[in-house]
Formats: sequence, C-alpha cells, structure tokens
Amino acid sequence: ARRCAMSPAAVAQGLALAALLVLSPAGAARQTRRPNVVLILTDDQDVCLGGMTPLKKTNALIAQMGITFLNAYVPSALCCPSRASILTGKYPHNHHVVNNTLEGNCSSKLWQKIQEPYTFPALLKTMCGYQTFFAGKYLNEYGAEDAGGVGHVPPGWSFWYALEKNSKYYNYTLSVNGKARRHGENYSVDYLTDVLANMSLDFLEYKSNFEPFFMMISTPAPHSPWTAAPQYTKSFQNVSAPRNSNFNIHGKNKHWLIRQAKTPMTNSSIQFLDDAYRKRWQTLLSVDDLIEKLVKKLELNGELDNTYIFYTSDNGFHTGKFSLPIDKRQLYEFDIKVPLLVRGPGIKPNQTNKMLVANIDLGPTILDIAGYDLNKTQMDGMSLLPLLRGDKNVTWRSDFLVEYQGEGYNGSDPTCPGLGPGVTHCFPDCVCEDSYNNTYACVRTLSASWDLQYCEFDDREVFVEVYNLTADPHQINNIAKTIDQEILEKMNYRLMMLQSCSGATCRTPGVFDPGYRFDPRLMFSNHGVRARRFSVQSL
Repeated sequence: ARRCAMSPAAVAQGLALAALLVLSPAGAARQTRRPNVVLILTDDQDVCLGGMTPLKKTNALIAQMGITFLNAYVPSALCCPSRASILTGKYPHNHHVVNNTLEGNCSSKLWQKIQEPYTFPALLKTMCGYQTFFAGKYLNEYGAEDAGGVGHVPPGWSFWYALEKNSKYYNYTLSVNGKARRHGENYSVDYLTDVLANMSLDFLEYKSNFEPFFMMISTPAPHSPWTAAPQYTKSFQNVSAPRNSNFNIHGKNKHWLIRQAKTPMTNSSIQFLDDAYRKRWQTLLSVDDLIEKLVKKLELNGELDNTYIFYTSDNGFHTGKFSLPIDKRQLYEFDIKVPLLVRGPGIKPNQTNKMLVANIDLGPTILDIAGYDLNKTQMDGMSLLPLLRGDKNVTWRSDFLVEYQGEGYNGSDPTCPGLGPGVTHCFPDCVCEDSYNNTYACVRTLSASWDLQYCEFDDREVFVEVYNLTADPHQINNIAKTIDQEILEKMNYRLMMLQSCSGATCRTPGVFDPGYRFDPRLMFSNHGVRARRFSVQSL
C-alpha cells in the first residue's frame, strides 16, 4: 500500500489549477499529480572560491527562477560520507560511512544491507510510487568486486546508470541496470557529462506519463582529472585561483596537519593549483549545457512547472588556502560549504535564504514533496519545504554537526618518508592533505547573535579550533584560548550531544537558542568525553 499523500495545500493548489485548465483535461491531470523532482549533484564543487561563476545558464535557469541558499553545508567534506548523508538524511555517525574506502563502509556489503533499503529514493519508489532514475557517480567504491560488482543495483531505482568507482570523463564502466557497459575516449559518444545528459533526456522522452518521477544526475565535474570537453579546453585562460587573505599563508594556531604545509608555496605548486582551478571551471561548462538541455526538455514536455530542480555538490574544495595545494577534507568553510539552488512549484523567483541548511535535509525535503510522513523515517535532517514556500515564522536550526575520520597509510608515504606513518595525499614538496589524526568534530553555529565554529580533534593534543566568522570570515585566527570559557564549555557539551544524536534529537535547540538548556553537572571529564566521542564504531 502506498503511504504518500499530497498535502492539503498541494491538493488545494491542484484543484485550483484543475479549474483553470478545465478545457484541457490532459493538462489538468498532469498539474494535479504529485510534483516531479530532479537532483543534480556535482563532485567537489566549491561555492566559497567562485565555483558557481562559470555556470551562467544554471544561474539563469535555476537560481534566478527560484531560491539560492547562502548557508548550505555538508556534514563531512569528503565524497562518500557526504553522498551517504544525502541518500540517508543522516549524519555520518548514524550511517557509518566514514571515508572513501570499503573498510570505511563506502558502498560496502554492510552499507548495502543496513542503509540502502531505507534511502529516500527507495522510499520514493516503494512507498510513493515514483519512477526513479539514477545516472552518474554513486559512491566511490560502487562496483567493487568485494561488494557485488556492477551487478549490484541498489533498491529503489527503476533505471540505473551508475559509474563504477570514482569520477572519470573517459575510459570508464557504467552499470546499466546491473550490466557492465564499457566506454572509451571518443568525445561524441563517451564524454561522461554529455552521456549523462543524453541518458536523462532519453528517460524524459520514454518514461511513463502516469507516475511522478525522481531523477538524480551525478556528474563527474569538477572532480579530478579535470578533463574538459574539447570545445572548452581554451576557456578561462586568464583565470587563476582566488588570492583571498588565507591564500598561501601559514596556518598558525591550527592543527598540526595545517601547520606542516610549506609557506610560502613553491612556484610549481602555485602553477599547479592555478591550472587545476581553470580546468575545474572548464569541466563545469558541460554541466551548464546539461542543465540547459534538461530544463528545455522539461519545458517541451509541459512538466517544468510541476518539477522541483535541486542543484548542489557533495563537498567544497580548496586551492592554496593555508598553503594546502588542492583537496577537500578540512573543517573550514571552503571545504564544508556548497552551492544549493532550488526552483519549483510555489517557489518565488530570484530569492536568497540565509538559514543554516545541510545536505541531510535533501532526503526529508524530497520525501515531504512526495507526501511521505517524515515521522516514519529515522532521518536526522529537516524538510526545507517551509523555506521553499516562504512560510512565515518558521522555527529553524541554529547549528549542525561536522564530523570527519582522517585517512592515512600504515607505512610512510613514499613521497615524504620523513613524515613517518599515518599521512596520505602528499604532494612532492611533502605537504600532506590528510592523516589518521585529522579526525575531528565541529559544531557550526549560525544564530542571530553568533557566527561561530567550534572544533575538537582526536589527537594527542586534543586540539581545539574556534572561529568567530563575523570578525574573521577566512578563519585565520583561532580564538580557542581567548574566547569566554563558559561558551567553550557549552560548545563542548553541545558537540557531545550532537555526536550521539539520532533523528529528532539532532534537531534540538542550539547553544544560542532561547530553548537551550545547559546543565554543567552533565559534563564529563575531558578524558571521558573524548574517549567516548571518538571511539570508532565497529562497521
């Protein structure tokens, strides 16, 4: 039995449209149906460093026709944990995907058994009767032989065109409804972003017209290896990475991994990151073309006005910040903040919204659009639908959790043997982007009075970083040793609470909310708190 129903407001809107379209029965039937939803997910696209700048068509067709969320974040700045959060609506400590490896639960057998049956697409298909379509990068270890290979099609997908493993543009394998299809390096038939566009248009052409649909299109761009379509390889020749105040400076008073970066960077490192920045933009031009084709097809089908289109990324990115050449994984704004644009029924054009939103909200939002009762889920996120509709006096969160478990090699990195074991993603000049003890958790707070980030590391120092982003938007000055001690204690306790939250308890009032209650008697000793907080759950 279906358990999804249109909300009373949606029913009223549908009846009104039906009355207006009485002379067009087919049109009326289409308009009263539950809305369709399209989710476009890019790979490693930042918002802080100008990542949306190349996307002129996307800006015109989605942002200017809908709403831009100015404070959209991910709870973990790495592909697989972040994508798992989108699919499940959960924080990493609840879906247990901690990094991009099978051992870290990325597309593992355990993930397939425990989490995949309850993702929002699975609920859309089985409980709400949606046709569901996936095309592109799924999870970094999808297709691994130890986890069923490309023959594994996750529950909840009517049409499945998933990339084996990590992002590529040529010479890749797709799982086409569980059958391997190999692609080569002929631009006209193999360039992955264009292939995704064409498969999406085919779905819209041949799908059933009697059921609503959900599409998730997950592009390789702008992830490495940054292979642009041939017509765009000469674009942005004069563009270079932004030279903000945190570019190519020493990360003083920060965690040791940031402090170890060489400052100033070598000319070769700067040339490398500038080249990467240009190529990233070049790959996004093909995403811009995809968006244009998709919107035109929806319009041609008469379905655009009844379709929500979401555009976002799995994490941000950095180029030269605190002298780290290129990557993500860090706790700073440039890595955890992402674009989020939405257009659709009932959304007024050309809006911005400053509420604190996260990618754990996407699943609940899309289920809410479909009419599913969110109380029946175990999701940690909140539906954005009241914000999309412009409801007045909406009670919203003032903080959320960021958590990451660092990756490292047991042995020394061959490029940097002097740093010893435990580091990874090292560059030739021995600047490493990750390590085992780059394991941290943060409370990111955005309230009427505070724009604050509080972070604790699981390392020998039990290192703490705190930033007041009102005074220091580029997070240069760690104020952990100077901020009011009472605020530190409250943030420490709030972090502990969020790291053990599940479902509704993840949505309790933050430190600066009127309803917040703080009882110092509940504080444990520092040793006890952190020992429990950072214990790795068995996978």
